[in-house]
Amino acid sequence: MSSVTSGSGDQARPRPVELEAVLERITYANEETGYTVARVATERTGSELLTVVGALLGAQVGESLRLTGRWRSHPKYGRQFEAESYTTVLPATVQGIRRYLGSGMIKGIGPVMADRMVSHFGTDILRVIEEEPERLVEVQGLGPKRTKRIGEAWEEQKAIKEVMVFLQGVGVSTSLAVRIYKQYGDASVDTVRREPYTLAADVWGIGFKTADTIAQAVGIPHDSPERIKAGLRYTLSEAADDGHCFLPEPNLITAAEKILGVSRDLITPALDELVQEEDGVVRQDVPGASEEDPTVPAVYLVPFHRAERSLAYGLRELLNAGHDRLKSFADVDWDKALSWLRTRTSAELAPEQEEAVRLALTSKVAVLTGGPGCGKSFTVRSIVELAAAKKAKIVLAAPTGRAAKRLSELTGHPAATVHRLLQLQPGGDAKFDQDNPLDADLVVVDECSMVDLILANKLVKAVPRGAHLLLVGDVDQLPSVGAGEVLADLLASDPVPRVRLTKIFRQAQQSGIVVNAHRVNTGEHPHTKGYPDFFLFPCEEAEPAAEMTVDVVANRIPRKFGLDPRRDVQVLTPMHRGAAGAGALNTLLQEALTPHSEARPERRYGGRVFRVGDKVTQLRNNYDKGEAGVFNGTVGVVTAVSLEEHMLTVQTDEDESIDYSFDELDELAHAYAITIHRSQGSEYPAVVIPLTTSSWMMLRRNLLYTGITRAKKLVVLVGSRRALAAAVRTAGAGRRHTALDHRLNNEVP
Repeated sequence: MSSVTSGSGDQARPRPVELEAVLERITYANEETGYTVARVATERTGSELLTVVGALLGAQVGESLRLTGRWRSHPKYGRQFEAESYTTVLPATVQGIRRYLGSGMIKGIGPVMADRMVSHFGTDILRVIEEEPERLVEVQGLGPKRTKRIGEAWEEQKAIKEVMVFLQGVGVSTSLAVRIYKQYGDASVDTVRREPYTLAADVWGIGFKTADTIAQAVGIPHDSPERIKAGLRYTLSEAADDGHCFLPEPNLITAAEKILGVSRDLITPALDELVQEEDGVVRQDVPGASEEDPTVPAVYLVPFHRAERSLAYGLRELLNAGHDRLKSFADVDWDKALSWLRTRTSAELAPEQEEAVRLALTSKVAVLTGGPGCGKSFTVRSIVELAAAKKAKIVLAAPTGRAAKRLSELTGHPAATVHRLLQLQPGGDAKFDQDNPLDADLVVVDECSMVDLILANKLVKAVPRGAHLLLVGDVDQLPSVGAGEVLADLLASDPVPRVRLTKIFRQAQQSGIVVNAHRVNTGEHPHTKGYPDFFLFPCEEAEPAAEMTVDVVANRIPRKFGLDPRRDVQVLTPMHRGAAGAGALNTLLQEALTPHSEARPERRYGGRVFRVGDKVTQLRNNYDKGEAGVFNGTVGVVTAVSLEEHMLTVQTDEDESIDYSFDELDELAHAYAITIHRSQGSEYPAVVIPLTTSSWMMLRRNLLYTGITRAKKLVVLVGSRRALAAAVRTAGAGRRHTALDHRLNNEVP
């Protein structure tokens, strides 16, 4: 049994009443507020369903609920029950038990088996599962193995519910309570009571704020040193989520002061303690940004400090290696080599492309950057062709499956994601590293603007000394989602050779996508008329813009261009929240493209409903899934939902079938619409970008530029001309706090 309480007392309102009902379906749920609209059945109303509103997140379809609240009359929707709290109770009627067991609540029991079990045992079935589970073999189709599984699932469910009674009393949602139980088992309550701040480190989905709420509920003092140290770690972690590798100490203390609500007199000694702890934080002076501040006291979380030092060291080792695995290019006749290449590719390299080819094959580390239409792809193909002609061992990689596939098609050589190339193991360690390097003479990594510090460090460790590493990317795109600004730092460091391609080729000048990407990048308004592949649908307000976006995706693009709205069209938004944000658009697009159907299996998790056919994306790195892990940003399609097995299956863009148990569904989100940040490294036939003034704080030039450059064939902007103008004129958010370029330039340890 579990209970949840919400709402506030109001003396003028009528006294609350109780309502016992079976939860039949959830029609709306807001993940952020918990507000839910549900339809329930009661014994009195029979098949006529009642509407219940309130904080019901965590309640599952099929459960019997004892609701406490008040009846009210809504001017538009009529009579409703406004729930202030609820308790789950076991159903007592045959119909209720059949619905409860058949809802997928207990692993191993689906609707068909639930019907057989209830038909055989009647209302006694729940007692049988509880007290005599061995008798379940009496039901046709249930053998000893499956019976044992059902018994174990029932016991686990019961144990989780008992833990939830405590956890929900201290403000933990049902989904997080399940995760806590999976992490700590029977020690859950004790851990939450004694060491709540460890939850933020151990349980994915719990950050400092949730842990802090729990800590207050169990009586940990506001000025406790453990709370302050946890808050400092959280502040640095939030900064890393914003892309920073460190925070200057004054910035850290000021930010922590706001978050913790305590004075800096308490924060400074706690920070000193953290610096002394073995796995605490690192404080190191790094060069400042101006003459007034020649040095900055930088405070790092340990993994980012280690990675930044290690990456700088690894790059210098590659650059200074004593031997060369492509030494045949040191004294090659370049006129002859380039002439051979022309006959091979039937195309001429521009002078800056020729320079890039020479650089990649004679320098042990090189960077190639440039915008769309400037010939990066053809340059990479040329480098690979020449290396292959010398029988070099070539390894190609990119951060995402889509980018790796594109690189493979371009060069005719196999390419893998960086994660798969390195064969990351559970826990995140790579199979290939400095002690077990890749067997490669030339390593080419595309879309490097999205490679973060941690991944770049793992990659460089795996490149054998003497091999050549070519990093390719567009530095004007958004930097990586993860911490660091690796591509920009390399371009700012003197030791690393680089070529920037700037000339737009004639054929690319016919493309509105290419021309307008460059216009936006230089602060000029895009031409929204006169091109067959670039359009603007003006719409000033956010809600109409959202409706127009759905119409463009579901109807207009398929009708005019013959593109599949799910497979070929991607909506890219400046932000997740808001009426035209990714969250709201996913709900609208799901209803338009994958609506509810009795014939289509589905599973609700929190505020989301997952259906067969849904386009979804992975929200975190999970090294335990699939052949070599599933990583943040991986996109796929839901191919199966099994209520009986508590399992949902996703076919990823990398053609791998991945199973998720129902308690792992918080790792997935719908991907009909995603933020532009999450689209990095991917490419889509058509991109639709809603731009509204409600996203004002996010409207920046590099954001719009990145969104436009994700499209191969078509870009459609939907929204406000004012918002478009703001995005074009507003430069990027400025550099992140990193010190990689200084470490490379000055050999800072």
